[in-house]
Amino acid sequence: MLTALEVFTTVTVGLMVGVEFSVAFVINRILDALPEDSALLGRAHGGRMLGALMPVWYIASLALSAVWAIAAWGESAAKLVVVAAALLLLSVIMSVALLVPINNRGKTWTPENRPDDWKEQATRWDRYHYARVAVIIAAFTLLAAALA
Repeated sequence: MLTALEVFTTVTVGLMVGVEFSVAFVINRILDALPEDSALLGRAHGGRMLGALMPVWYIASLALSAVWAIAAWGESAAKLVVVAAALLLLSVIMSVALLVPINNRGKTWTPENRPDDWKEQATRWDRYHYARVAVIIAAFTLLAAALA
């Protein structure tokens, strides 16, 4: 049963890393290269769609990692899982404190109501997101190492 938990947790976190990496280095770059208000509209839609999904995914990843750490307590791999869970907790804190406030504003923007500094806010969100992606990649790497 522990092996199934380990694999399921690693896959869940790995898929989350893939989505967030894609947002950071593919999707937003594509959107930003589109003409006129397309980037604004695309980011607003993405903020609504992923803003509903990702909190559940982040919390589930953290919970699964915590359960794995408890279930494997005393084994050598448990230390890696505890650090991975701590990094996932950090990613949740970063999300709530830094990214969600910008996302909550951005998901309501339209060409008619956007603030003058919307591009600066989007750039700030991107910088915070790059840092969060680095944190969750580190967590995934530790989980993969613990699984091996």
